[in-house]
Amino acid sequence: MLWNTIREALHQSLPENEYGLWIEPLSCTKSEDRELRLTAPDRFFRAWIEERYLDQIRAIASEVAGTPLAVSLSVAPQQAAPAEGSSGQLRLPGTTVPERRVRSLHPAYTFDHFMVGESNVLARAACDALAKGDYAYGNCLFMNSATGLGKSHLTQAVVHRVLDTAPGTRLQYLTAQQFSADMVKNIRARSMDKFSRKYVRECDLLLVEDVHTLAGRNKTQEELNTVLDYLIKSGRRVILTSAVAPCKLKDLDEDFRSRMTSGLVAGIKAPEYETRSRIIRHKAGIHDLELSDDLVDYLARNLKGDVRRTESALIGIKAKSCLRHMAPDMSLVREVLSGLIGAPVQVDGKLIRDLVGCQYNVSVEDLKSRSRKRSISFPRQIAMYLTRKHTDQSLADIGALYNRDHSTVLHAVKVITRDRSTKNGVREQIDILSRKLKKR
Repeated sequence: MLWNTIREALHQSLPENEYGLWIEPLSCTKSEDRELRLTAPDRFFRAWIEERYLDQIRAIASEVAGTPLAVSLSVAPQQAAPAEGSSGQLRLPGTTVPERRVRSLHPAYTFDHFMVGESNVLARAACDALAKGDYAYGNCLFMNSATGLGKSHLTQAVVHRVLDTAPGTRLQYLTAQQFSADMVKNIRARSMDKFSRKYVRECDLLLVEDVHTLAGRNKTQEELNTVLDYLIKSGRRVILTSAVAPCKLKDLDEDFRSRMTSGLVAGIKAPEYETRSRIIRHKAGIHDLELSDDLVDYLARNLKGDVRRTESALIGIKAKSCLRHMAPDMSLVREVLSGLIGAPVQVDGKLIRDLVGCQYNVSVEDLKSRSRKRSISFPRQIAMYLTRKHTDQSLADIGALYNRDHSTVLHAVKVITRDRSTKNGVREQIDILSRKLKKR
């Protein structure tokens, strides 16, 4: 009776969601001899209560009892560990296995189907580790990227792996919008204890997508911040995704921003040419589509950024080739891409510099450096020659692309023009690069 009275007083002084999350789960095991013994579901829950609410509980308890009351807080006893071979987690007495919340999963969004490159290697490694329960990269991961670069693929790959290897894991996978809707529903139904049980006490792995959509939603930010604080401090695994880098998120509580980025922040960039080529070959194989090296090269150079456009392009190529009963050729591929990306990109000095660098395996930084090594100076001269031939850029503008003046460009054009007329190897290289530029 005493504890019920104290709880009613706490209910009056605390917001509904706080009371449902933190006070309602407490149990009273003794209320006599000027002593009140309370139990919390686990040690992390107890630590949170001690830090935030215990002083308030003691003050109200003494006021209700009319005399100083000793209030102690312990952890409720847990059931014995599950039998060998069981995938179950330790449960509190009387509780049932919680119902998982998992968004519909794409069957191809697994680690095996994810193409790794320089643009995503860190995010992929961190997700792989968290899926295995390895905390080498910490227990909290924040991934951000533009749309179509693999955030959802990696997040769902984690869920697939966990469901396959540790089906007893208590996980919640949902969008930030779904989390917000669930919170509102439980507040209206006055069932925040159920909400707390789902996302706090009975959650081993929380995956929330699109947290950027919480901008301006202060109440949801506050609630998710509380959940994250508890899960991260208690060593549970957390994965968050956003279409915007954390530093650029607007209308966000600073404490919430700090909590989300307290672990590893991994940005995913648009895949580079080599990775785009591997993605195209991999997806073409899935669609039973045979593409020549020239077609793969053309697609990889024109389909940048959103990988979903690559998938759409390959589906279009497959469909048109089947309808016309013909193997894909350059004309068909160009026709499909024109509907996706419009007119081909205009050839300019930067595009030629990137093409030459890729062809000769030389970085842009090396092409712009002061190095005079033949392995660098020759591709640089080739690029200058092609830019002069295929664009209307001035000598000075071309030189600026390589940190050189106009006289260096003029010298490069003269050298390559001479070598092209006297050396078959140079002429063949120029012709190959020129054909690739014309394909654009």
